[in-house]
Amino acid sequence: MGMCIERMGIIKYEELVSMLFRLDETQPVSDENVTVMDTEFSGVPVRVYLPKRKSDAPRRAVIYIHGGAFCFGSFKNAGFDSLNRWTANKLDSVVVGVDYRLAPQHHFPVQFEDCLAAVKFFLQDEILAKYGVDPTRICISGDSSGAGLAAGVTQQVQTDAGFKHKIKIQALLYPSLQIIDSYLPSHQENEHGIILPRDLAIKLVSLYLTKDETFVEAMRRNEHMPQESRHLFQFVNWSTLLPEKYRKGYVYTEPILGKHNFSFPGLMDIRISPLLANDSLLQNLPPTYILTCQYDIVRDDGLMYVSRLQNVGVQVTHDHIENGIHAALSFMTPPLYLHVGLRIRDMYISWLDKNL
Repeated sequence: MGMCIERMGIIKYEELVSMLFRLDETQPVSDENVTVMDTEFSGVPVRVYLPKRKSDAPRRAVIYIHGGAFCFGSFKNAGFDSLNRWTANKLDSVVVGVDYRLAPQHHFPVQFEDCLAAVKFFLQDEILAKYGVDPTRICISGDSSGAGLAAGVTQQVQTDAGFKHKIKIQALLYPSLQIIDSYLPSHQENEHGIILPRDLAIKLVSLYLTKDETFVEAMRRNEHMPQESRHLFQFVNWSTLLPEKYRKGYVYTEPILGKHNFSFPGLMDIRISPLLANDSLLQNLPPTYILTCQYDIVRDDGLMYVSRLQNVGVQVTHDHIENGIHAALSFMTPPLYLHVGLRIRDMYISWLDKNL
């Protein structure tokens, strides 16, 4: 409907959806179990959830980066607030929801830089002590584009000697992990998906990168990458990285390279496409939880990351939801109470509890 309204010239799709997301925002309301407060870490807005029950030892902590295709959303949205509040209460853990500046007003790498700045601030000894956090038991999590940001930030933290404290585990829920191949089997199968159809996903990625409207059509045709990116396709070659059942007889063909002269900084950057990281970087990553959904355009991103991490010896737990849809976690609050969203939440919390 939003795309139809845009074609009628009434309002741009991204402006309409942003308005709807703002209507869904919540206030930092504490309850009988959790104290909730909004503050800033290095100028980045965050919402902190602190369990009220007494603890004799430092607590675990979860840093959560919300999804929204880099263009929408906030930790204030009811679904994310509910998830983070639930996490804090069930795990008796400190939870930090991170906001970041959004496209199209802000392009890559602003979103990544905001998330990294917030994480770096939180990992300081004095801040961890202030919130009563055990520096050896910290997780970075996220969903969708937020999971892609979480994966990129985790890669940075684990390999940057400037970070004294490292991440114990990461959890990536239906993650978006690459932009260089726009015609994976999951893109074809979910071309007309109910939550994130292919044309919409390409439009939103384009808004994240550039104001150049010709990029949308190039990406739709899988002709958006430069000639010098050829060596990167080994890292997203679904014909070798996807399990057989997900290839389903599709024939792999390399994208057409060098047809256009796009020079956006994010096209070949692992901060927007964590799947492009080489094996020597990936082997430094912590135990990882990846959840994928069958009816999801980014399904194959998660499946390929599972393969790549396992290939270099990283401990990976993978759950695949056969009836799952993209963004299911955003639909588990009133009035929808989507059962699959609640199931994903519970699987995620269970893994965190066992591993963090």
